[in-house]
Amino acid sequence: MSAHDHPHQIDADHEHAAQSHEHGHGHSHNHGEHGHSHPTGFKGFLYGIFVPHSHDAADSIDDAMEAHSEGIRALKISLVVMLATTVVQAVIVAFSGSVALLADTIHNLSDALTAVPLWIAFVLSRRVATRKYTYGFNRAEDLAGLFIVLMIALSAVIAAWEAIDRMIHPRAMENVGWVIAAGVVGFLGNEAVAVYRIRVGRKIGSAALVADGIHARTDGFTSLAVVVGGIGVLLGFPLADPIVGLLISAMIAVLLVGTVRSVGRRLMDGIEPELVDRAEHALEHLAEVESVERVRMRWVGHRLYGDAVVRTTATSLADADRLAEDAEASVRKHMPNVDEMTIKVTTAGT
Repeated sequence: MSAHDHPHQIDADHEHAAQSHEHGHGHSHNHGEHGHSHPTGFKGFLYGIFVPHSHDAADSIDDAMEAHSEGIRALKISLVVMLATTVVQAVIVAFSGSVALLADTIHNLSDALTAVPLWIAFVLSRRVATRKYTYGFNRAEDLAGLFIVLMIALSAVIAAWEAIDRMIHPRAMENVGWVIAAGVVGFLGNEAVAVYRIRVGRKIGSAALVADGIHARTDGFTSLAVVVGGIGVLLGFPLADPIVGLLISAMIAVLLVGTVRSVGRRLMDGIEPELVDRAEHALEHLAEVESVERVRMRWVGHRLYGDAVVRTTATSLADADRLAEDAEASVRKHMPNVDEMTIKVTTAGT
């Protein structure tokens, strides 16, 4: 009988806690190259800015509670930074009397508060599973990501509407120097928040937090448009402001496509192919595994769940039991974001 608290058949499902088995590698693999390519050069640079990955396995956190805490800390800090940015802009509004800048300040405040539903989602994800929600509450994070996508789309529509309205009804920009200063403050604050959220989101594997970072980046470019428009006005070209606003709206729409794909893939239980490749490699390098028949994985919030079927030449229950443990431990070692990995072991003759 196995040392575990339930009997096994050689081809039955094995669900075990990961144990620290050390395995030698008879061959080497480059984990970063698994049939998943991205643009290079300047296009690749833009791709990295606007469509960043929601995972970074080389620097991921293996403890679920630590990942939750890291995400909540990122939201708290970024919310404080955005509120401070809004306060600074509000002070400049008081000096400049710019109605346009006041609208941009209110816009930044409302966007800062989009971190609240994601914060709530992270808190919910820490709750234990119930008989009604047997898989827990991690999906709340994916729903928050969908809400953020809608907010990004709304930002693009509002920016385009304001730009077109200014073209139809031109308005003189007053206190241009103060307006430019406020735009710089807005851009720096939003970009700092974007970099931080995206970095932490990639670290813990949170597509929603990455999307929120992209949202902050779009707001930063909106503030930058204010700067460019103000410079255009100083140079005697008053239409520069609405024209740049339209360009920014188009840019937001383009990057929204990548964000929709990322968040939508999570909601559809999609997974990045290179993660499946990495799990297969973790299983194939075990000497007792003859072949990997199937690997299935999915994101639930920022944690990975999966199962696999491996074929072995082992004939005893003890060997199959040990292989299931080794296989799960190997996957966890290669993929720290994995919370559960169910291994089914079958014999070569079945």
